Amino acid sequence: MAQRRSALDVWKSLGDEPSTRHATAELVPAVLCAAGAIGLAPFAVMRWMSGELPIAAMDTAVIVFFVLLGTYVYRTRKVRIASVLIALIGVVGVTLSVNFRGVGQTPWAFPAMLSCFFLLRPREALGLTLALCVVIFLQLQGSASTGQLAAFIATMLISTVFAFGFSIINDQQQDKLVSLAAKDPLTGAGNRRAFVDRLRDVIARFERSGMPSSLVLIDIDHFKSINDTHGHSAGDEVLCRVSTLIDARIRDVDRLYRIGGEEFVVVLEGEHLESAYDLAEDLRERMDGKELLPGVSVTLSMGVAQIRERESDDRWIRRADKAMYEAKRSGRNRVKVAE
Repeated sequence: MAQRRSALDVWKSLGDEPSTRHATAELVPAVLCAAGAIGLAPFAVMRWMSGELPIAAMDTAVIVFFVLLGTYVYRTRKVRIASVLIALIGVVGVTLSVNFRGVGQTPWAFPAMLSCFFLLRPREALGLTLALCVVIFLQLQGSASTGQLAAFIATMLISTVFAFGFSIINDQQQDKLVSLAAKDPLTGAGNRRAFVDRLRDVIARFERSGMPSSLVLIDIDHFKSINDTHGHSAGDEVLCRVSTLIDARIRDVDRLYRIGGEEFVVVLEGEHLESAYDLAEDLRERMDGKELLPGVSVTLSMGVAQIRERESDDRWIRRADKAMYEAKRSGRNRVKVAE
């Protein structure tokens, strides 16, 4: 079973575009640290002035911790570590506050619980919240009435159940949104954004381990004439059937993407140029003369390129694209290898 994400992880995926990443997910824990420090500051001042030294010292320590952690997050962008620490300090702070000041501090357990479900994965938050309930219940034994204890436990458990359910639903809905955002709505193949993300991952693994990978760039020959002669609905159907045929031929670990009107690309991770060329030739032969619709058959022109040392994703794509256009200039229905 896939690991469920926290609400912060979900927010992070929403802010995954380079233009928004800095302003959203990576700074959320830092903003929370700032809010925590600012929110506690008045209480710390009042407690110092009223002589409640133990609680004042604890509040001051938490403020200093939030300031240091927020600075750390801002400089390192290590969101996961910061999220765990913020949740832990919130829970510990509530239990200490209840221990020192009694039942009047129990309302602080609710924002602590909510922060756990925002910052942590659902099961982690559930475990930490239940532990918080047990600790506070034990602390209040003998100092709170039965009614107060029952009210606290009941409201915390109900709130925890709702928060846990919401976090699961939030994660599932985001999975659907991410899947839709990464797919071409017509063919179901990956879209250009998903393709670029995959290329960067492949290049990163190549730089770490030297594992070879190749691209097969595919263009449907004379596609415009299909639209002009048979209509755009027929053209759309041809795109869907070509996508289905290619996807049925490639391995489960390979990925097909639609990156233009009639252009597709297959990313073959872990495959040398020779294997990519063999796949392209097989696809070309399978498609050659195949009637996809009554009176409509297509051929494919393809360019094949293997990743090189210190090559950017743009350069890799351009080499495959150049080879594909060479195949078209050479008469179409061909496979060309990039130089």
